[in-house]
Amino acid sequence: MNNDPIRLNKFLASGGAGSRRHCDTLIKDGEITVNGEICLNPGYRVIEGDVVRHGRKTVTPKQTVLLLFNKPRGYVCTKDDELRRETIFDILPPKLGHLNHVGRLDQDSEGLLILTNDGDLANRISHPRHKTEKEYIVTVGSSFDNEVLEKFLTGVHVPEVGKLVAKAVHRISPRRVSVVLETGVKRQIREMFKAFHLRVTKLVRVRIGSLTDPTLPPGRYRPLEEEEIKLLMTNPVAVPRRERPATSKSGPAPKRPAKKTSPRAGKPGSGRGVGRKVAKKQGRPGHGPARKSSKQGPGRSPKRGRR
Repeated sequence: MNNDPIRLNKFLASGGAGSRRHCDTLIKDGEITVNGEICLNPGYRVIEGDVVRHGRKTVTPKQTVLLLFNKPRGYVCTKDDELRRETIFDILPPKLGHLNHVGRLDQDSEGLLILTNDGDLANRISHPRHKTEKEYIVTVGSSFDNEVLEKFLTGVHVPEVGKLVAKAVHRISPRRVSVVLETGVKRQIREMFKAFHLRVTKLVRVRIGSLTDPTLPPGRYRPLEEEEIKLLMTNPVAVPRRERPATSKSGPAPKRPAKKTSPRAGKPGSGRGVGRKVAKKQGRPGHGPARKSSKQGPGRSPKRGRR
């Protein structure tokens, strides 16, 4: 246990006495003692050195574990799947079986996922009221107009779900786009594209809060450092790529207008415009009359000795 005081009900839950609600009941029923005395206050702050017992059993809080996991495609986020599909816990070591995933990525999606035994932290990341951003790189089966992304920002109506909105979008290529969500429903991005008859072929979560790790291979995990936990709990100060997409239907960025040419310039790319011929006839100031050149290409000087 660290030196920070911790609420009694959370202390009991972290020690395996049950859920937070169940621990509140144990406290109310007088089954919990602190330093030998019955404690009926679930908000009591347990400090280092306190002895907490449930009946005759001393409660010791579990060490908090917080891991960053790169979920590969083809696995579901659950411990037991009724359809007997492979789960993320089939590829994780058995010693991590007590951890819970924070939020979900569907079977066909991949990317960053948090695993922890800290219920408060999991709630802080996943509950809509905290508005923790998640960024996804999405690949679609065919190109589409930028008007689709405009709709993502104003809201897309999906039957049986309602209005779905993205916080930010940014076009990367004709078929790839970055989508940032604050709150999300099941398969939200896929459903939003489906409303425009577009099929998502790849979806990767690349950021949670301000935390990202492009070097973590799929199927691998690692513990988070203290500074990274702070990144996880906060959104970027300036949301990356928040600009609204261009209204042009031609692609990610409108093409530059063609350069206007002078009416005397001749055909583009020929290198032999009307102005060049006039200059040859009239000569250039200070250079005398232009020499005639027969069958010589542009830039060649006429052979001397021939007239």
